[in-house]
Amino acid sequence: MTQQSAFADVVEAADRLTAEEKETLIQVLQRRLAEARREEMAQEIAAAREEFQAGQCHPTTPDDLLKEILE
Repeated sequence: MTQQSAFADVVEAADRLTAEEKETLIQVLQRRLAEARREEMAQEIAAAREEFQAGQCHPTTPDDLLKEILE
């Protein structure tokens, strides 16, 4: 089953839900999405800390960062 057909199947199944069930589904999906984003952010923070501790990056000011980006 392809990702597109799986998505289409989910959308079709959602169409068969009652309005209350759809609202509950939306709430569940929003919570799961928020949790996934938190987990992704936590992983990025951990990676950044490891890079910093390994000396692969250094603290900088916003002005210095902009200068580096614009050069």
